[in-house]
Amino acid sequence: MWFTDNLSSIIYTFVIVTYVVSILVIVGIMILENRNPLKSLSWILVLLLLPMIGIGLYIFFGQNLRKQKIINRKGLENHDYLLSVAHNQTKDLSQFYGLNNELLKEKERIIQLLLFNSHSVLTAGNRVKLLNSGSEKFEVLFEDLRKATKFIHLQYYIIEKDEIGKRLMELLVQKAREGVEVRVIVDDVGSWKFKDKDFKKLRAEGIEIYSFLTVRFPTFTSKLNYRNHRKIVVVDGQVGFLGGINVADRYIHGRPGYGIWRDTHLKVEGDAVNTLQTIFSIDWYFVSQVEMLDKKYYPAREPLGNKMVQISSSGPDTDWPAIMMGFFKIITTAKKYVYIASPYFMPNDSISMALKTAAMGGVDVRIIIPEKSDAHVSRLSSLSFLKEMMQADVKIYFYQKGFIHSKTMVSDDMVGSVGSANMDFRSFEQNFEATAFVYNTDFAVELKDQFMQDFVDSKRLTLHEWKKRPLGQKVKESLARLLSPLL
Repeated sequence: MWFTDNLSSIIYTFVIVTYVVSILVIVGIMILENRNPLKSLSWILVLLLLPMIGIGLYIFFGQNLRKQKIINRKGLENHDYLLSVAHNQTKDLSQFYGLNNELLKEKERIIQLLLFNSHSVLTAGNRVKLLNSGSEKFEVLFEDLRKATKFIHLQYYIIEKDEIGKRLMELLVQKAREGVEVRVIVDDVGSWKFKDKDFKKLRAEGIEIYSFLTVRFPTFTSKLNYRNHRKIVVVDGQVGFLGGINVADRYIHGRPGYGIWRDTHLKVEGDAVNTLQTIFSIDWYFVSQVEMLDKKYYPAREPLGNKMVQISSSGPDTDWPAIMMGFFKIITTAKKYVYIASPYFMPNDSISMALKTAAMGGVDVRIIIPEKSDAHVSRLSSLSFLKEMMQADVKIYFYQKGFIHSKTMVSDDMVGSVGSANMDFRSFEQNFEATAFVYNTDFAVELKDQFMQDFVDSKRLTLHEWKKRPLGQKVKESLARLLSPLL
């Protein structure tokens, strides 16, 4: 009995000491990483209040991999070339495409910022098509895929094995049989329904397909929280697509209980396609260890339109939260208006202050978010930000016609953005994202017109009615917000 009690005491002491040491090591790491104090304190509370579970949550979701550079771009020829062009443009932007254009002069600071923080090359002579629904996007996409003669490069966060997903895969198999090079990247968490047998079947048909950051215990547990959220397609180096629309039936037919799935995508033709190809090439090197250097992937082309485009990518592999900084600059330089749509609204301190400062300074700031959401905790957290926004005269709209999944922004009839990045912590800091910034009055007005239609399909929230919501609802929102830096 004495021996058993002593052994139990020794084991108990060992577990306690190990746990305390683990917590101290984790806290020390967070301090040395100079993290956001709010986020660090949130994690410390989790570690203290949820013994053992807290350490597990930190291992899965808490590690800061930005400084570890999940994808090391250094030495990749595609990236180094992009860096060189961006550096030259940064030194003397006026010699590139002539910044005597009043619109570009007005937004030059945004252009310079994206050149510096993500080497986002400014491209001219682009043709851009705004696609405002899943039906419209897939009709145009499939038409261009059928025309492919050389290669198709495609990556999505979500590819469902439903009707539209099967149609896409059947088309890709058909093109592979015709001799077209087909490369596909799917996110391992977003496209979790893809099993080993699916990969083997597609590879047997000649399709090169890989899963991004495969989650296999215990090797990749620390990377479970860092997902590739990009939606990129490049066809023959001539046509590119990016935006918010994944491959799933809900983007066409909606979903029971939600209604239509309102989203926005972009078709790009011109030199901006090279930037999309470079983003894909870097991700492809990470999953396959093969760098695509053949010039056929970056064909020469004549100018097709008059749109100036910068495509910015950001994620744990970049030095700066580039897309977030681009959003910040658009908001802080807006003079007349800035309209934003996002399915998840959990702004960090910088974006929150920028929005409130702009609105209080007389800028017409409007934000559309869904009234119904597919993510319960994220929805509650989003709602917790609305009171302070409305107190600063930010106008909040609840989309009524269905679920709005668009990630768009437009300002002053001069600049608009369409991409995969939400207005939240995850897109700013953890996900791999891609967003197009378009400098063109016609495009900005077209995007603004779509916002106006979305406002019609929305209900504007008032501060008076918002304050009347039940206390229990407010408590749930506050608790969700407390967790939001961890999500």
